[in-house]
Amino acid sequence: MGERLAAIPDWAWLAGIVALSCALRLWLVRGMVAPFVFVDEAIYTELARSLADSGSYAVRETPVSGYSLLYPALIAPAYGAFDGLVDAYGAAKATNAVVMSLAAIPTYLLARRVTGMWLALLGAVIAVAVPSMAYTGTMTTESLFYPVALGFAFVLVRYLERPGYAWLAALVVALGVAFATRSQSLAFVPAIATAPLLLALFRSSRAALRPFAPLYVLGAAAALGLVVLQAVRGQSLADLLGAYSIVGEGGYDVDHVLRYWLWHVEELDLYVGIVPFAVLLLFVLRGRTLPARLQEHLAATTALLVWSTLAVGAFASRFASDRVQDRYLFFLAPLLVVCVLAWVELAAPRPRAATAAAAAIALALVLVFPYVKFIGEPAKSDTLGLIPLWTFNEHLLAGRYWTTVAAVGAVLLTLFLLVPARYALAVPVILLVLFAMLSRPVWSGSHGFLAAGIGALRQGNPGLPRDWIDRAVPDGDEVAVLWTGRADRFTVNMNEFFNRRVGHVYYTDQPTPGGIGEIHVVRLDADDGELRAGAFVDAAGRPVTVPYALLDGSIVPDGALVGRNEVVGTALWRLTGPLSSRTEITGIYADTWSGERVRWRLLRCEGGRLTATVHSDPSLVTRAQGLRASTQASARGVDAFVRVPPTGEQVSLGIRTEPDGGTCTVDYVVAPTANPSEVIPGSTDDRELGVHFDAFAWRPRP
Repeated sequence: MGERLAAIPDWAWLAGIVALSCALRLWLVRGMVAPFVFVDEAIYTELARSLADSGSYAVRETPVSGYSLLYPALIAPAYGAFDGLVDAYGAAKATNAVVMSLAAIPTYLLARRVTGMWLALLGAVIAVAVPSMAYTGTMTTESLFYPVALGFAFVLVRYLERPGYAWLAALVVALGVAFATRSQSLAFVPAIATAPLLLALFRSSRAALRPFAPLYVLGAAAALGLVVLQAVRGQSLADLLGAYSIVGEGGYDVDHVLRYWLWHVEELDLYVGIVPFAVLLLFVLRGRTLPARLQEHLAATTALLVWSTLAVGAFASRFASDRVQDRYLFFLAPLLVVCVLAWVELAAPRPRAATAAAAAIALALVLVFPYVKFIGEPAKSDTLGLIPLWTFNEHLLAGRYWTTVAAVGAVLLTLFLLVPARYALAVPVILLVLFAMLSRPVWSGSHGFLAAGIGALRQGNPGLPRDWIDRAVPDGDEVAVLWTGRADRFTVNMNEFFNRRVGHVYYTDQPTPGGIGEIHVVRLDADDGELRAGAFVDAAGRPVTVPYALLDGSIVPDGALVGRNEVVGTALWRLTGPLSSRTEITGIYADTWSGERVRWRLLRCEGGRLTATVHSDPSLVTRAQGLRASTQASARGVDAFVRVPPTGEQVSLGIRTEPDGGTCTVDYVVAPTANPSEVIPGSTDDRELGVHFDAFAWRPRP
C-alpha cells in the first residue's frame, strides 16, 4: 500500500488537494445567502457587471479607477452569463471557491524547496484550511489576492535563489499582477528591496548583494520615471492609486502608526497559532546556520511580513481605527507554516537560548494585544482571528480573553519546546487541526460569515425573495432608489445587489456610506406651474422621471403601490409622474429619534391605513413607554395606543386615516421621554427624546 501511494506523482496529489478544497468550498458557499462586506461587495459586483455589459470599469455608470482590475474581470463572466443577479451571485461565489483553492499550488512550491514531498503536500492542505478561506463567500479581492500573493512570494524566493534577468523579469510581472489585483501590493516594493539585504545579513556576506545590482538599478529608474511622469502630468504620486489616492495624502502620526503596526503583528501571531511565529523568530536568530534555500525563504517571508504589517497598520491608523485587518495579512500564514515544515525537515532544532527567546516573544505578543478594543462588529469582516474568541465569549477561562489565550498558547508552545524530534510532525498536523477547528466559528458561528450574511439580508430585505423587484417590474423599466437616511442603508445596498432593474440611486441629505455615483436631489415645497409641490429635482433642476421608485415609508409619491416590505417599510411604487413626496413628517431627528410629539401628514389623501414601527433604547429609558396616535378626523382624539418595551424590541402601531380637506394627519405622543445628558454619563446630547421611528407604512384605501 505504501509503495502504491509513493508511486503517485506529486502533481496528482496536489491536484487532488485543490479539487477537494474546491468541492468543499463549492458546497459551503451555497449557504451564503447575501453579501455583508459593504461597500466592498457592492463596488466589485458593480465593476463586474459593468465589464460584462460594456467592457468598462464603472460603478453606477460612473467611471472609476484605483480599484482591483483583475478581480472584477474574474467574476464578470458570472454576471455576463446570468441575467438574474441571484444566479450570477451564486456563480461568482463558485468562481471564488475554485480560484482561492489554487493557493495550495504556490504554497506547495514554496514548501517543496525546503522540505520533502509529503511535508510540502501537508503545507498545501494547511493553506486551504486557514479560516480566511471563508472569503470565498464574499465578493471581495481576497479570493484572488490569496493565490496571487503566494505566487508573488514564490517568484521572489526564486529570484533570491537565482538573481538573473529571467527571474527579475518574472518578479516584475508578478508584482504587476499583484498590484492589478490589489493596490496593497505597493508594500511588496520595499519588501523586494529589503529581501536581498536580509539574505546578505543571514549569509554574513556583502558579496551576496552584488548579483542584485540590476534590481536596484531598475528600481531607481522606475521610481525616477514615475516621478517625472506625474510631474509632467501635473499630478502627485498618490494619484496613481486612483480611488485610494487619499491614502497617500496628508500626514501620519508616527507613534500612532507604530502602535497599529504592533497590534497587527500581534494579531497575526495569534491568527497563525503562535508556534509559526516562534519558529520564524528562531530562524531569524539563527539565520546564519540555516541551509541556503531556507535563508532565501526566510528573507522573503520576513521582508513581506514587516512591510505588509507596516502598510496595513499605517492605513488602519488613519482610516480604520476601530479594527485590526488580518484580511490583508492572512496570505502570510502559509509562508510562516512553511517555516514550521522546514523546522520539521531539519529534525526540529531547538538551541536553548534562541528557542526560549523566540517562544517568549511569540507568547508575549499575543498576551499584550488589546482584545476588548477590537472584538466587535468590525471583526466580522476584517479580523477573522478574533471571531473564535468572540464566539466562545461565555466559555473563556476566568472570563477573560487574556487568560484563555495564555492557556492555549502555553499548550502550543509546550508542544513546540518538548516534542521529540522524531514526532515533530505533530506540530504542523496540530496547526492543521487548529485551523480547521477555528474555521467553523468563522464560517457558521454566531458572529461568522453565514450569520452576517443572513443579518445583512434581514436589515435590507427580510422576508421577500432577494430579486422581488425584478419579478415585479417589466424588463426594460428602471427603478430609482431614493435614500433619505431614515431607513437602514442595507435597504439600498441589498435591493440593488440582487435586482438588475434597480438603476440610479438618489439621496436627499447624505449619500449612503461609501456610495459612488449617487445623485443629490432636493424637494420643491411649492408648485412651479409644471411640478407639484413635493417633487424632487437634481442639481440642474431636472425632475426625477422614472417609471418605478423604491422608497422608504417616509415618502408616499403620486402613483400605485406595487409591493412593500412590511418589516423595514420599503415600498415599490409605479409612478404616475415625476418622483415626489406627498408626506410631511415633523418631530423626528435625522437619527430616527423622536421628540415628545410627531406629526405625519399626507397631501392629496383619499384615506387608507398608516402603520408606524418603533423601538426604544434601554440605555436611555428603562421602563415601558406609551405611544398614542390620533387622527384629525377622530371625534375623541385618541385612535390607537401601544406600549413600547424598554428592551429595544420593535413594535408596530396601526391606525386608519381619513382625509380632512384632502389631507390625512396623524399625531403621535410619546410618554415618558428622557434627556440623554441627564441619564447617560458623559453624554452631551441635550435633546428630549422619545422612541426611534424605524418605518412608516401607508396603504391607500382599496
